Amino acid sequence: MVMLRHRLDPTSARRTLTAACFAAAGVLAGCGPAPDGAGPPNILLIIADDHAYQAIGAYGSVLNETPNIDRIANAGIRFDRALVTNSICAPARAVILTGKYSHVNGVLDNVDDFDGTQATFPKLLQSAGYRTAAFGKWHLKSEPTGFDAWEVLPGQGHYYNPDFRTLEGVVRREGYVTDITTDLALDWLRSGRDDERPFFVWLGQKAPHRNWMPGPDHLTTYSDTTFREPPTLFDDYSGRAPGAATQEMEIDRHMTLMYDLKLRPAGPTPLSAGPGALPWEQSFWSEMDARMTPQQTMAWDSAYGPRNAAFLSDPPEGNELIRWKYDEYLKDYLRTIASVDDNVGRVLDYLDESGLADNTLVIYTSDQGFYLGEHGWFDKRWIYEESLRTPLLMRWPGRIEAGSTTTALAANLDFAPTFLDVAGAQVPDDLQGTSLAPLLRGEPDASPRDSFYYHYYESEGPHAVPVHYGVVTGRYKLIRYPELDAWELFDLQTDPRELASQYGDPEMTDVQSRLADELRRLRAQFGVPREIGE
Repeated sequence: MVMLRHRLDPTSARRTLTAACFAAAGVLAGCGPAPDGAGPPNILLIIADDHAYQAIGAYGSVLNETPNIDRIANAGIRFDRALVTNSICAPARAVILTGKYSHVNGVLDNVDDFDGTQATFPKLLQSAGYRTAAFGKWHLKSEPTGFDAWEVLPGQGHYYNPDFRTLEGVVRREGYVTDITTDLALDWLRSGRDDERPFFVWLGQKAPHRNWMPGPDHLTTYSDTTFREPPTLFDDYSGRAPGAATQEMEIDRHMTLMYDLKLRPAGPTPLSAGPGALPWEQSFWSEMDARMTPQQTMAWDSAYGPRNAAFLSDPPEGNELIRWKYDEYLKDYLRTIASVDDNVGRVLDYLDESGLADNTLVIYTSDQGFYLGEHGWFDKRWIYEESLRTPLLMRWPGRIEAGSTTTALAANLDFAPTFLDVAGAQVPDDLQGTSLAPLLRGEPDASPRDSFYYHYYESEGPHAVPVHYGVVTGRYKLIRYPELDAWELFDLQTDPRELASQYGDPEMTDVQSRLADELRRLRAQFGVPREIGE
């Protein structure tokens, strides 16, 4: 059962009229109070990198405020159970583009190249008459296809004075990456699109990806804030499969002082003087010293120099060091989000001022969730909630009821069929996601699924998270670790932090059996190859 809860007091007559209009049209375009003759909607996808739902005001953040991102939620719909199929950067983007699981689209991990010759929703939108463009974070190695214009970061890209891949080659642009990416998108919207045709824009922000370098407008934001630590910051990982304890993504043991927390001498001091600097950290900051302008370096050193000096004069130890690292990590992470929020505001303002807002579907999301100290972790990868769930907000005035929310099990797998559906384009039969258009219309019982399949592959990569797959429902989660020959079972209602697996508990026998059957069914439905040892 899907629960739709309305924070704003809706008018039932308007809902009835709007629903009737959608039903009569068969597609979303052209219904509601949009201007006469409005054709298929423009679609603007803003996709951040590693933006945790816990760090968005609309999701009840106690850490930060995101007034511009919240504008999308307040004027549209907030998805409270938006999930990802494979919680890692490149695979998530490949799933979004294709509407197919990783084992089908060929991008299992961050090492694989994306085959740009395969069908993607931007290509299908082009065939339906759309102008398409992509700017910013891409992270799929191959050149973007299906876009009339594009300018993307190579790999992860840089926060300051980033390089961009273009049709003419690689160019370097001076400034902060979040601002520049937004500038590129706005420039194209102002002068690159065709006024007579609908558009799709992929606006990919690098932030808040590691190593969380704040922009010049937010170098000291949160400097006077001490963040409340999560209850599981000092998790001992008991009660779960062995992989939870053997991972390499702990703030304590794996977050570096120099690269992640910027603890290095200010200015052109030899980097070997940094505290316990590793060679790759030295290499990174050597490049940054060469890349940043003198003015940027001066502003940076002014912000971080006093903090670093205070730390080096009296460094904390033990749990206090962990708390210091957590607090400083969160400051930088949230500072990068502050710039993302500023730039979301710039884009929304442009849509309002240009008259495009009424017929533009705006989506804000991330490639996956992220850990903000929960379980002592940073990064993602897991099927556990903080990693599995991603923010998903959509606004389309007159089509999506303002202030609505849903607990339906939506997924990044659903983006492609949704965009094609609302555009009135043909949705290919081989897509593995389901259109979310009925949810956008506010239809009751419009959940795209009752259960969801997840699969993570990159055990040999960074952070040593073991291969695992599982089935997720509204309440339960059954997880298989084939390399460890281990299972986990969680009841999210009684154990929302997923601290104690109930796999093998006699009282859970029926639940476990039903979930195991559903897991087998989903793997067969999606054609998932057998794992080693299975």
